[in-house]
Amino acid sequence: MLTSGGCPKNMLSIKDALEALEGKWKLLILFALSGGPKRFKQISAEVGGITDKVLSKELKALEANQLIRRQVYDTFPPTVEYAITPHGLSLEKVMEELHYWGLSHRKQIIGK
Repeated sequence: MLTSGGCPKNMLSIKDALEALEGKWKLLILFALSGGPKRFKQISAEVGGITDKVLSKELKALEANQLIRRQVYDTFPPTVEYAITPHGLSLEKVMEELHYWGLSHRKQIIGK
């Protein structure tokens, strides 16, 4: 359990995590990739509702934070595949807890 009282070190680490995962798409993209490497259109279809422009931006940000890797294969036309990194997989417990919290929240707010 984190100590309360707004410890600057705790605040900084939480700020860093939120900056790496900000927005509504990044965790969903990581969740989609947790099942194995995927191509751009596969991610787009699995995440659903995300535009190509936003997906491209989010993939670049996730790659910059070393949460995913982009692999270009020497084919014609070039094949590009995205995969979650070990660093990205370290978020597995966070995603699992968010899943359970989301179920509980939905039940609390919507009653379903």
